[in-house]
Amino acid sequence: MISCVTGRVHSIQSLGTVDGPGVRFVVFTQGCNLRCGCCHNPDTWYPQGGTEYTPEEIVKKAARFKEYFGKDGGLTVSGGEPLLQAEFVRGIFELCHDEGINTCLDTSGSIMTDSVISLLRVTDRVLLDIKYTSDELYLKHVGCSITKPLGFLGYLNSNHIPTTLRQVIIPTLNDTKQNILALKRIGKDHPCVDKIELLPFRRICQTKYDSMGIPFPFGHIPEPTAQSMRELEEMLFCK
Repeated sequence: MISCVTGRVHSIQSLGTVDGPGVRFVVFTQGCNLRCGCCHNPDTWYPQGGTEYTPEEIVKKAARFKEYFGKDGGLTVSGGEPLLQAEFVRGIFELCHDEGINTCLDTSGSIMTDSVISLLRVTDRVLLDIKYTSDELYLKHVGCSITKPLGFLGYLNSNHIPTTLRQVIIPTLNDTKQNILALKRIGKDHPCVDKIELLPFRRICQTKYDSMGIPFPFGHIPEPTAQSMRELEEMLFCK
């Protein structure tokens, strides 16, 4: 039963506009299996943190904002890595569907288990982070092989689950024509992908690392300029 399941939540954003289509109620789960160099939320890494909730408690909160969702909005579960708590997230999504609320999963796609497959059956859209298009960079700066998210994307494609690919653009690492064209090919090779988003790397999270007493691995990397982001987007979306 859903009511027997609980999960740990780092934080909740009532009305988000950057975590999926439309206006969304965003749940950030606690715990992550990866250690990305560009991570903005190191305070979500450890699973013992956060606050415990049931799916019912989450959806009850979300339903209060339903009138703001419109035809495109809904609820997004992000992280951390929500796939670590797949049963909890599935419980949320099942109750969302009972309430007529659209569901979206924001994930690295680095975990595939029976529980994850069960979760994907009640997921309306996936926001999939393809952090790099090189296995070398994945292994060095993420902590897993690129084969994991690509295998996850293959499952989404086979099951016709609408997918948005997202990539944070990090100068000196993936702000290249080669990377953008490779990302574009990944999208074209998977018809479930109907949107690709490029997000600029930001160092605003430095204060979090400082407060936790840990180094920010990418603290030395400059943020991309607005002009460079425009050029990469033009490259991505040109015919």
